[in-house]
Amino acid sequence: MLEFPLENTRSIIPSFSNYTLLVVGDLMVDEYLWGKVDRISPEAPVQVVDIEKQTYVLGGAGNVVNNLVSLGTKIYVTGVIGQDINGELLQNELKRLGVSTEGIFFDAARRTTKKTRVMADGQQVLRIDWETKRDVLEGLGDRIITYIRDNISLFDAVLISDYAKGVLTGKVLNGVINACHNSKKPVLVGPKGNEFKKYKGATIITANKKEAALASGVTMENEDALIRIGQRFLQELELEAALITRGKEGVTLFVKGELPVHIPAQVREVYDVSGAGDTVLAVLGLGIASGLSLPEASYLANLAAGIVVSKIGTATTSRDELMDALAQRIVFTTNKVKNLQELKQIVGYLRARGKRIIFTNGCFDLLHVGHIKLLKESKALGDILIVALDSDDSVKKLKGNGRPIISQYERAQILAALDCVDYITIFSTDSLCDLLRELSPGVLTKGSNYKREEVIGRGIVEGSGGEVVLIPVTEGVSTSDIIGNIMRKPNRT
Repeated sequence: MLEFPLENTRSIIPSFSNYTLLVVGDLMVDEYLWGKVDRISPEAPVQVVDIEKQTYVLGGAGNVVNNLVSLGTKIYVTGVIGQDINGELLQNELKRLGVSTEGIFFDAARRTTKKTRVMADGQQVLRIDWETKRDVLEGLGDRIITYIRDNISLFDAVLISDYAKGVLTGKVLNGVINACHNSKKPVLVGPKGNEFKKYKGATIITANKKEAALASGVTMENEDALIRIGQRFLQELELEAALITRGKEGVTLFVKGELPVHIPAQVREVYDVSGAGDTVLAVLGLGIASGLSLPEASYLANLAAGIVVSKIGTATTSRDELMDALAQRIVFTTNKVKNLQELKQIVGYLRARGKRIIFTNGCFDLLHVGHIKLLKESKALGDILIVALDSDDSVKKLKGNGRPIISQYERAQILAALDCVDYITIFSTDSLCDLLRELSPGVLTKGSNYKREEVIGRGIVEGSGGEVVLIPVTEGVSTSDIIGNIMRKPNRT
């Protein structure tokens, strides 16, 4: 199970616009004919689709481009297309997206690949492919390699998107991978076919489990087989990592010299898996370029794929969607103990959804019935209760030597076991005001043994539109009294 601070991954997303990536591969146009069905043809037992609109998006390697553009990244692209109307459509769409077409070369004898999908009532009922699959002329392949070598200094990473239409010949792949090696640029591959040796020397490959099984010759019958396949790819292809996508089972990351890491699927309703692999390649490459670790980038790619398969058609995801999805993952994690940075993200997410945040603080050393009453009544004032727990050093300063009786980590776990407590953060008493400024809770609660003017942070909370509520204390119950009673009792042996 993958564990790392998701807030680190989330904090990187706004910086995606600082990076430049190159996409190499089979460019194509995806045409969608949208309509509805209300009868069967009298000519044959087929549905009649009444077309209502026609749309075009970039497909194949172009969908990798589209994903990266939607994430705010600067993109270059290189490949070969035909001199035809579909080629014009493709170039026009790239220009509309602000992507340079300098690296696109033309072959008058080729068709620009177009995949036409007929959609009826939100479902795909037919696909028609127009394409040329033969290898590109050697001279055109050489031009791709030269373009990359001449411009490699511009790119933070290179993504190879292979759809087996003939652009990525063995010579082209070798030239691209060598150019990246020589310039120490990561090169990631979205592979195709049952022969992966042509990708030897790439940094990372991303393959779905069907592709991986075909290329390895190993039946994907269980976890052991999966591990054998991943380890074989690392060794035989001389990769740094391999990411195998497994649909509803999530993804598994293999890194040279490390144990495999499994990342569960992000549960969403699946409408269309078209282009999900392109999204994984795009987001994984961008994550690596922006400095995320391999597990972090893989987690983000897996999350992005979960977003796009919940949409109809060849789709992309945006920075805002990724940020929101990560915020939800942070909010719904089972670990209640958070640092300030995590809490700020959680509170921002919850407040935007109309939740009222309640805040209380204390030592909570030897939890007793008075504490439980305070916490339950605090939670009843709103939706989310955050408990700021004094650190061990703070408790010692407040209560004297010999305190706390229970360490801060044990106290945090005890509080986390209470249903009325949503989140806990450990803090120093001296930083309480800073904590309140950062979180701006709607309500600050303290026991009624305090006077309102004695409550630290009252001005901060009320100044930001919140309120201070004093909860009636349980008379005759305190941690100090409990400790005193224990100390006064005679030892019995």
